[in-house]
Amino acid sequence: MRLTKQTNYAVRMLMYCAANDGNLSRIPEIAKAYGVSELFLFKILQPLNKAGLVETVRGRNGGVRLGKPADKISLFDVVRVTEDSFAMAECFEDDGEIDCPLVDSCGLNSALRKALNAFFDVLTQYSIDDLVKARPQINFLLGIDGEHHHRKPQAVAPAA
Repeated sequence: MRLTKQTNYAVRMLMYCAANDGNLSRIPEIAKAYGVSELFLFKILQPLNKAGLVETVRGRNGGVRLGKPADKISLFDVVRVTEDSFAMAECFEDDGEIDCPLVDSCGLNSALRKALNAFFDVLTQYSIDDLVKARPQINFLLGIDGEHHHRKPQAVAPAA
């Protein structure tokens, strides 16, 4: 199983916001820190905002911050929002075009489903906060400096 770039950068964006201690983070700064396009991050931002994992503030002094505490956002929360499919084999897909005669009584299907559930269980055990605290120099590595910590938090725009 391989997670998409969207999931990878969604986690990274949330880590950046968590490292920024509740201050507003700007997409251009996050994009620069990770060497990725702003447009790509804006696309990722939409499902994260809709799910309440981030809040956005519009305007010249706007930005993005976590929608809830970092220790309340599990990796599973992010994966659930950003991944389209968890089909590990053809028989996981619900398109009705499976040619296998064992589809309803297959041991492989059952084993893969258990493996997927174990994967999800592990992801629920780790939060964004866990990832940030594991890297004491994360602010330095991401280029988050003291000037970000002087910005006053703005009123949060309602989720669209």
